[in-house]
Amino acid sequence: MKMISAIIKPFKLDDVREAIAEVGVEGLTVSEVKGFGRQKGHTELYRGAEYQVDFLPKVKLDIATQEENVDRLIEAITGAAYTGKIGDGKIFVYDLSQAVRIRTGELDNEAL
Repeated sequence: MKMISAIIKPFKLDDVREAIAEVGVEGLTVSEVKGFGRQKGHTELYRGAEYQVDFLPKVKLDIATQEENVDRLIEAITGAAYTGKIGDGKIFVYDLSQAVRIRTGELDNEAL
């Protein structure tokens, strides 16, 4: 089993959700997060005062999946989240050692 964490631009969430649904993913967790990478934030003007925005709003998706789905999921997320501009995001893949469905006690792939 694998855990895929993807950090994307917030306005791309619906596109990515639709793309991964087509791959057959049945569930994901979405978190609103803030961070920066190569963008390094930006300067904004508010009521005449200039201020630095260091952390940009992003959306983090966590998807637990079977190993054979990883490549298709990465392809779907990459295609749907792509804008061609800096800050499109990142995808991280981790090994998932165990999963338990609380309601039934099912383990690992059956719990997904």
